[in-house]
Amino acid sequence: MSLRKLILRSLLQHNKLKYFPVVSQHHNYWKERDYEDKHRKSKRNFTITLFGSILVGSTITDEKERLREKKKEEQVIEAGEKRPDLPTFRAEEVSKHNTMQSFWVVYRHGVYDVTTFLPSHPGGEQIYNAAGLSIEPFWNVYGMHKTKEIYNLLESYRIGNLHDEDIVDHSDEELWVREPCRDKRLIVKTAKPFNAEIPPEYQIAHFDTPNELFYVRQHMPVPEVDAASHQVRVVVEGTGSVTTLPLQQLDQFPRATFRAALMCAGNRRSEMDKVKPVKGISWAGGAISNAVWSGVYLRDVLLHCGVDPEDVDGKHVILTGADVDATGHNFSTSIPLREALDASAHVLLATHMNGEPLPPDHGRPLRVIVPGAPAVRSVKWLECITVSDEESPSHWHKKDYRSFNPSTTWEDADFERAPPVYSLPVTSAICKPQDGDTVLVKDGFIEASGYAYSGGGARVLRVDVSADGGRSWREAELQQDSAAARAHYAWTLWRARIPVPADCKQTELWVKATDSNFNTQPEHFEHIWNIRGILSNAYHRITVKLEH
Repeated sequence: MSLRKLILRSLLQHNKLKYFPVVSQHHNYWKERDYEDKHRKSKRNFTITLFGSILVGSTITDEKERLREKKKEEQVIEAGEKRPDLPTFRAEEVSKHNTMQSFWVVYRHGVYDVTTFLPSHPGGEQIYNAAGLSIEPFWNVYGMHKTKEIYNLLESYRIGNLHDEDIVDHSDEELWVREPCRDKRLIVKTAKPFNAEIPPEYQIAHFDTPNELFYVRQHMPVPEVDAASHQVRVVVEGTGSVTTLPLQQLDQFPRATFRAALMCAGNRRSEMDKVKPVKGISWAGGAISNAVWSGVYLRDVLLHCGVDPEDVDGKHVILTGADVDATGHNFSTSIPLREALDASAHVLLATHMNGEPLPPDHGRPLRVIVPGAPAVRSVKWLECITVSDEESPSHWHKKDYRSFNPSTTWEDADFERAPPVYSLPVTSAICKPQDGDTVLVKDGFIEASGYAYSGGGARVLRVDVSADGGRSWREAELQQDSAAARAHYAWTLWRARIPVPADCKQTELWVKATDSNFNTQPEHFEHIWNIRGILSNAYHRITVKLEH
């Protein structure tokens, strides 16, 4: 196991994560603080009472036999050993049994059908994370499973052996076993950390994306944060002011609710990658979703904590989450203080999403929403706000999410001099049909639908679709939020009917959007290519077959 994994395992298992707020005069941005253990581990004690009698006058041989029987009785039965009397399954077959109707799991060499056991599992829904997978990493964390009784119970559901070639070392996977349950419809891009897209057909099915289908972007394991005891610290450098606000005390501020899309800066990166390879998750068009967020404005909290609204030049607000990397550093990024205090920017400390408490994957119990900005600025599991003369020192701020021109290479990239991305350009995508689909032509027309979005509060004014290489364009019908331009943070859904020639068997559809600043998407990715593959907003193009 790598040193990185050993360090992170130790941090998570002991639930003592070091936190360091900014101390600007020493350029040391972290002040040490120990977390209290917020989650008590369940403990079970099993007592085995043995009954027996020893016959007086028994021979030495009888005594040895009795001791052998006693040792056999006390021996813990190990589950998951190979059994030659059972069939062998490949991991691919096991993974298909991941529904409530057919729920298989693996432990070492053993394959188990535990479908009937699900309703009585004492750990509740935690077992759902192991659907079609190994339960070994979960048992490495929840040691109460490792008893004779539990091993016997597991073996009673045994149906086979896992193929030798599919045996995996799970010794480091306990870092991830506390992850939330996810909807099976999400398109998983990476499992650890978990990153997943919303499928395109669900993007256009709902104007406000259901919480369980909202795309997920994680950088590290999801932390467990107790809403009942959670606090957020507000540190104002240079004044000595440190304010600790329990979550319940946020109720003293006026509540706010608005609709906003969140989009990863790398959305549609896979299209830019076709021009020349870039580094990052290969997002298609599903790293954007829309929701209604509720909470209190960051501005109100900062003013309450003594921040001077006239002293904003060159200052930043560092936002720190509870998630940590292998070195023990918390996730962190920052935004300019001027933006945080701008009432028209609507920077929110959110507690609810679509009328429900934030799901764990989306920051429960508290996250920032910086509408119109890359979603990385909307820090989840928020626990500290620091007003500083410096930007966040974290890797995710200093070494990522910055803008470069198409000629910059990794060898000559100067991340700290490159401008941070605080807003997003206008973009759009076709969600239906999808590339390669066969589309029915009705009365000389085909139908297409999708989404459009622009950052910085700009409203999408128009979406244009072409089926003839840009020689003609058809304007789409728009479905939009009612918010005004400059405060329009939601996406736009669109639908269009596009004429096609009667003898045409195949066509390429193009889509482009124009926002209220009259910015229009560029035509080609070559002109906006960059080493990180962010801000990928050229025309979206798909090829479809036509059925007349």
